[in-house]
Amino acid sequence: MDFELSEKIETVLGMIDGFMREEVLPLERYFLAEPFSELMPRIEEKRRAVKQMGLWAPNHPEEHGGLGLGLVDHGLVSEALGVSPLGHFIFGCHAPDAGNIEILHQHGSDEQKRRWLGPLVAGELRSCFSMTEPEMPGSNPVMMETTAVVDGDDYVIDGQKWYTTAADGAALAVVMAVTDPEAPPHRRASMILVPTDTPGFDLVRNLNVMGHAGEGVFSHAEILYHSCRVPRSNLLGAEGAGFVIAQERLGPGRIHHCMRWLGICKRALDLMCVRWLGICKRALDLMCARAAERTIAPGVKLADREIVQAWIGECAARIAAARALTLQTAWRIERHGWKEARQEISAIKFLVADVMLEVVDRALQVHGGLGMTDDTILAWFYRHERAARIYDGPDEVHKLSLARQLLKRYRR
Repeated sequence: MDFELSEKIETVLGMIDGFMREEVLPLERYFLAEPFSELMPRIEEKRRAVKQMGLWAPNHPEEHGGLGLGLVDHGLVSEALGVSPLGHFIFGCHAPDAGNIEILHQHGSDEQKRRWLGPLVAGELRSCFSMTEPEMPGSNPVMMETTAVVDGDDYVIDGQKWYTTAADGAALAVVMAVTDPEAPPHRRASMILVPTDTPGFDLVRNLNVMGHAGEGVFSHAEILYHSCRVPRSNLLGAEGAGFVIAQERLGPGRIHHCMRWLGICKRALDLMCVRWLGICKRALDLMCARAAERTIAPGVKLADREIVQAWIGECAARIAAARALTLQTAWRIERHGWKEARQEISAIKFLVADVMLEVVDRALQVHGGLGMTDDTILAWFYRHERAARIYDGPDEVHKLSLARQLLKRYRR
């Protein structure tokens, strides 16, 4: 495996790093202090600048207005953007739109692409992904109560969903619902496109996540589908293919998440030494920065304490290991497909989430009381990224899946 960067991606990463440092990070104080809707004019200004720089939608196909980067290159971009919660949204590659665009591109009909794909890639509208249900185990997506029943030329959808990320303000929902309850478990559900202005689509509330309901793209909603009627032409892909499409969506998506988490780690560690990978990087930066500048006794800095030095060394080493495994997984998916990378996908899901949360926690500890406030980004990361060990399947499921795959050869 050769991870040497091409001249193109080196240039792209340099431009992104500069833009994030000079244009995006200064917005965080407004992001933490005011409603997101009030920040949107500033956000749109930065998004226009990204488009003018030719860096918009790095992971989306060129024919639809993106950069067309492969999974490894976009993983590196995701790491760079992940140092701020605003990075992916400002560059047009945020969840859940990124995954929805991928499956629309792969499985959408010509009419579906004409209506939704171009505007989604351009950032003219947003979408949400409606799969998780409050009464069903998210760790077992073949268990689902929401149904889509054929009635003439329509599907009629009934059910309850929650943790539908970014439904607040979205124009389109990609809904996973049971279309054939008598089929084998992995063939019962389908993906259906539901415009959010359809009668029967009811956004009940934005969920309070650790005390914050959020809004817009930074929210998770509870949705009720009451006799929600859409044309059968809104079926995405084949009927009964919902589980397979979901797996195709989640595999590469975990690369994006893991590299973003590593960016958070670096941000946290930097703060300690100088005052999910992007998150790791940010946390590491913050940790290092804080340790180097914080006086704890006359002539003594926090960075002089060996326990803090050990934390920094451990965090840096774990970030490097998590980063290497994530890039290896991206490389394997690119060349052999997600099915051949199932072991690596399971491993990075729980490994990188654990590394990210440890680094953020260490960075917060080094910041002391300051870390508990919203004067730095660390408390936001601590609140909102804890779910990394739950979303896309809880850690325990991925650990068991990896172990079972490894044990197969010995059981024979």
